[in-house]
Amino acid sequence: MMTESEFLQYSDQLFEHIINQLDSQDADLDGEISGNVLNIETESGEQIIINRHLPNQELWIAAKSGGYHFSERGGQWLSSRDNSEFFSILNQVLSAAIGQNIQLVAADSV
Repeated sequence: MMTESEFLQYSDQLFEHIINQLDSQDADLDGEISGNVLNIETESGEQIIINRHLPNQELWIAAKSGGYHFSERGGQWLSSRDNSEFFSILNQVLSAAIGQNIQLVAADSV
C-alpha cells in the first residue's frame, strides 16, 4: 500500500495525464481539477467525475452509467465491482457520454 503522500502524488499525476490525453483527442471533452476531483464535461453538459478517496486510497469514477471504485492491486487499478481496469472503464464511460470511441491509455510513469 502506498503512503498517503505517494497516493496524492500518484493521483495528481494521473489527473494531469488524463487531461493531457483529453486535449489530444478529437473530441469535445474538457477536464478541470478542483481539489480531490477531476471533472470531465462533454459538449452537451454531461459530466464524468473522477475522485480520489484518500482514506481508502481509492479512485472513484462517477458517470451517468453508474459509479465505480478502484483500488491498486498488483500494480493495476482494478474495480471492486468486477476487476475491470481503471482506463477500460474510463474509456467506456467517456465513449458512451459523447457517442464516439475514446482510447485513453495508462502511462508507465503515472
